[in-house]
Amino acid sequence: MNLDRSILEEALEKFHHLQVVVIGDLMLDRYLWGRVERISPEAPVPVVEVTEDAERPGGAGNVALNLLSLGAMVRPVGLVGDDAHGKTLMQLLDEKGAHMEGVLIDNERPTTVKTRVIAEDQQVVRVDREKNVPLSNGIEATLISRLRGLVSRADAVILQDYNKGVMTPRLIRAAIDFAKEEDVPVTVDPKSQHFFEFYGATLFKPNLREAEGALNRSLRSEKDIEAAGNEMLFRLQAKQVLITRGGEGMSLFEENRPTIHIPTRARTISDVSGAGDTVISTLTLGIAAGYDAFTAAQLANRAAGWVVSQVGVVPITPEALLNETGD
Repeated sequence: MNLDRSILEEALEKFHHLQVVVIGDLMLDRYLWGRVERISPEAPVPVVEVTEDAERPGGAGNVALNLLSLGAMVRPVGLVGDDAHGKTLMQLLDEKGAHMEGVLIDNERPTTVKTRVIAEDQQVVRVDREKNVPLSNGIEATLISRLRGLVSRADAVILQDYNKGVMTPRLIRAAIDFAKEEDVPVTVDPKSQHFFEFYGATLFKPNLREAEGALNRSLRSEKDIEAAGNEMLFRLQAKQVLITRGGEGMSLFEENRPTIHIPTRARTISDVSGAGDTVISTLTLGIAAGYDAFTAAQLANRAAGWVVSQVGVVPITPEALLNETGD
């Protein structure tokens, strides 16, 4: 299922005129690249001699990066801690062109930081620094009060949940209700904890593991997945459900329409980190640009095929989306 190049070029041109609000858990991704030449005498672990390091926005911040890279205007909504990592994350997003009025500083939690150590193109270890507790009532109220104005200017809203505390039932409900009032599409990349709180969203994009966790059953056969997709459509009152299935591709469900299976384009898988962020970003831009869900899913599948061939969390680029061959 290849998209015509003219559609890709048209889509990329349309993306430049879109404004997207991204609500979710903002993180800082830190990378330490190096080489391994010996085992530690202190424990049976490799010693990584660091040769390069980098810091990038992660979580909902990576969703923002993908959108910005494809030309959209982006307003993130979320939290950072009152710390150096938070300042770095804010600066990185600002430098890429994000509008930061929806990001608050929370004195009660540190900025979520994920540090990945990579050697010989393989991730050796990941170290997480985070505090996974729900928002305080005050922070929640402030975010909700800012949301209405941000959503009123948006062409689409993304709810990106990483179970780090930003997504509360009240915030979810406010975001979806505000978007409905403005006739703005809402797409969701969920985690199992708040899975069915997102009812009323336009498009719901769980991966297979998240769907299994929320439904409390294994989804092994095509029949299992078909039943799960239709159950989610009904329970969430969504227009579409897209289940991403890793190497098995994606399955798109729409009410009163046959299920569409989209095979993966990935031939080389180096790192799946951030692939879901790329999918929800490209998918949302496709919907906001006026394409049907199938075309938007094809765009997202194409973007994911390139991203998983890269090491580390890397946003899709217009050139990669245009030229990705799946080879």
